[in-house]
Parts: sequence; C-alpha cells; structure tokens
Amino acid sequence: MNEWVFDSLPPAPESRQRDRRSRFGWRISQITRLGVKSIFSHGLRSMLTVLGIVIGVAAVIAMLAVSEGASFEAQQQFRDLGANNILVKSVKPVAVEESSRLGFGPPQAIVYGLTHADIQTISDTIPGVSNVISSRIVKKNIWNLGNSMNVDVVGTAVDYPTSRNYGLRDGRFFSESEMRDHGNVVVLSQEAADALFPFENPLGQSVRIDSDYYDVVGIMESEGFSNLGQNQAGASNSAPARVFIPLTASRSRFGETTTRQTAGGMESETVELHEAVIQVDNQETVINVGEVIDQILQRRHKNVDYTIEIPLALLRQAEESALRDQIVAGAIAGISLLVGGIGIMNIMLASVTERTREIGIRRALGARKSDIITQFLVEAVILSAVGGLIGVVLGITIPFFISTFWGMTTIVTPVAPILAFSISAMIGVIFGIYPSIRAADMDPVEALRHE
Repeated sequence: MNEWVFDSLPPAPESRQRDRRSRFGWRISQITRLGVKSIFSHGLRSMLTVLGIVIGVAAVIAMLAVSEGASFEAQQQFRDLGANNILVKSVKPVAVEESSRLGFGPPQAIVYGLTHADIQTISDTIPGVSNVISSRIVKKNIWNLGNSMNVDVVGTAVDYPTSRNYGLRDGRFFSESEMRDHGNVVVLSQEAADALFPFENPLGQSVRIDSDYYDVVGIMESEGFSNLGQNQAGASNSAPARVFIPLTASRSRFGETTTRQTAGGMESETVELHEAVIQVDNQETVINVGEVIDQILQRRHKNVDYTIEIPLALLRQAEESALRDQIVAGAIAGISLLVGGIGIMNIMLASVTERTREIGIRRALGARKSDIITQFLVEAVILSAVGGLIGVVLGITIPFFISTFWGMTTIVTPVAPILAFSISAMIGVIFGIYPSIRAADMDPVEALRHE
C-alpha cells in the first residue's frame, strides 16, 4: 500500500490521547508562566501578600513545637516515676498538728504517716504487687573535714534507683548484704559530692553524719532526683541535696522520732516511713491496685495522713492535656493563616479589577472560562505555596533559637510542617476560587470597553 494512504487514515485513539495530553500540558505551562509573570510584575504587593502566609505557617509550627516540648517534659517526669509504680507518701494532717499544740506541759510527739505494718499488709494481701521499696527521710548535717552541708538522708532499699529510673554517675548503690548488716555506706548526690569533695574523688572516702562515719560507694547522676521528700515530714521545701543509706541503717542510727526547733519551741514527730514505691506486675491493673491500696489505708488510718500518686494516671492526664494545648495552639496560629488567606483573596480581587481589559482580550482571542479560572487559581496557589515554604523554613528555625537561647525544650514533629504547608496550599485554593470565578464570568464585550 502506498505511503499516502497511511497519511490519509484517521489518527489512532492512542495518538489522539497523546495529542490531548500534550495540548493540556502546553496550556497549563502557558497559564503558569502568565501567572508567575503577573506576580513578579507586582513584586511588593505580592511579597506583602505572601508575608501573611509566612507568619501563619511559622506560627503554627513554632507554637506546636513549644507545646510539644512542654508536653514531653511533663510526661517524661511521670515516665521516670515508672508506669508500673504507685507512690504512697506520708503527709502531716492538719488536725494532728493543731491538736499537738493544745494543753499544758511538753508537747507530745506527733505520730502520723505510713508504717511498716501498712507496707507489709499491702505486700501480702494485694495480688500483682511484685515489690515495695520503702524510704525514710531525715534532715542531717553531713561532714567531710571542714566541708559540711545540710542534706536529706534518705534511708531506702537496694533497688530504689531502678524503681525510679535513676542512674549512677560513679560507683554503685549499696548491696543486700550491706542492707542486712545495717552497713555504714552512703551514696551521694552530685550536689553533695561537689560540695564535700570539691578537689578529689569521693569514692573510697568517708563522710560523717552525727557521730558515725559512712563510706562513699557511689554518686548519683545530677538529673536523677525528683520531688522525693518535698513538703513531707523530715524534708524541707527547698529540697536540699540528698544522700542515700540503707533503710536498716537509718532506723538503727536515727530512730523513728525526730525533734526540731520551731518558733513555738521544740516539736517532735514520729514517722516510720515517708514514702513507698509499690511496683505492680501488670500495667493494666495499676489504677485498680491504687484504689485497693487507698481502701486498705483508709481502714488502717484514723486520719488521712497519706497521699497516693499513680504516675500512669497522671501520664494519661498529661497526654490529654497536651492534646488540648496543641489544639488551642494550632487554632490560635491558624487565625494567622486565615488572615493570610483573606489577604490572598483581597490581592486577587484587586488583580481582577486591574486586568479587566486583559481578560476581555484573552476571551476575545478564544480563551475559555476554564482558562481564566485556572490562571487566577494558579496565581493564588503560587503565592500561598511560596509563603508556605518560607514559613516552614522559618517555623523550623524559630524553635531551634528558642532551645538555644532560652533553654526550653522544643520538638518539631514531621506532622507539623506537613500540616502547616498543606493548610497554606489549601487556603490558596479556597481563597483563590472566588476571584477566579469572578474573572471568568466577565462579559468579554464589557471587558474590552473597560478603560
């Protein structure tokens, strides 16, 4: 068959589809080129319009980063306490303190708080309790030659550090044999080690508490201390440095009654234990076990001289609070994006009015309504996308400076930049639709007459 016969045949369906795709791609590229040219022809106005989106996106990312960092710190405190732990603390009841001040003669010792019998009952009667770590706190002066400081001497068990996720900087914690033998061994906090041994290694040295000497066997990490003992008997509100000795040594050396000087005279307190960390096998039953512990202590105590803290429940509350904070922060920052979107709509409406004659000429030359809509929509999307990209970079940079210069914890999650940029692009589409439709609905004849 001759070659001209093939040329006279209609094009194949695949060829027609390729031609349509090619023409569509060419139209989009031309429309995009016109949109970019229009944006650059009004550079200052376009820059001010983009600025609203930049501020909105940056504000969303930065506020979410600060909120996420604060939430992480709060939740980490509860995680460090242990999700499988229940903390029971002794608290001086107001009724007991007031009653001790009544009457004549020397005041009687105030007796309150947790007892060894309470801990034994909890350990023996509640299924799922794997371990109980008891602690007692006594305020003492600790000495090394001429160096001294006031500390909280915490008498506790050998597995106290692991129960509270505390770490040792140097050395070790005391052993079971030292616990059993009422050993004179001590683990210093970082603060106590620096104050008592400013120029030498404390390990292998000894310190004096009252008239007894204790061998230093370990040093705790500086971040390994919580609010243990604050606002409790035997400890001050200023939370001084802490040192750790075996609970058996604390009972035999210091007894269970402490006396201190007050404005009204001498005050004596008898507290067997200041705190107990109760470890539960199954995390799912922690809250239920906490309720059972409360019931047991209510039956055994005349006054409410204890508090129960469940880190798992507090962690869940912190997570819920963090979610609410992030929603509020995102909503507040989203207002900036809304203002930026209104700015885009305003600039696009002004552009439509200025380019009325141009629109009329394009329509007269055969441009369809869809072409006009696409052109103005592309301009709006370009403005919002450029603003979104700049805002993402700025939003990631701001938390870095906050952490560097103010020491705050900030966390930029991958979701925040993606979400902020997506919203900015969506705003460009939403707020660009009306000006685009308005431009496309112009009567070509009237547009050509426009001066």
